[in-house]
Amino acid sequence: MKEEDVLKFLAAGTHLGGTNLDFQMEQYIYKRKSDGIYIINLKRTWEKLLLAARAIVAIENPADVSVISSRNTGQRAVLKFAAATGATPIAGPLCFESHMLI
Repeated sequence: MKEEDVLKFLAAGTHLGGTNLDFQMEQYIYKRKSDGIYIINLKRTWEKLLLAARAIVAIENPADVSVISSRNTGQRAVLKFAAATGATPIAGPLCFESHMLI
């Protein structure tokens, strides 16, 4: 991972988790701050991003990839990702199953 990438992660606050820790997330935690906020391991985050990118690139038709967020905070990211990659965006209060029925 390049220093430039690390700086972008830090600027976006990607390294800051919440105060609750799920047991499945323990392997991705670097440490816990004194205020209870968990710091996410950026190296592991980068590795998972690369793995996801490889999986998405392996799919022939980009429209077969669905990007989903029902939360307001994730909808802009879903739409931007879909516009950049050709994936199918599902951004809104509808759940995935309801969207597939439409």
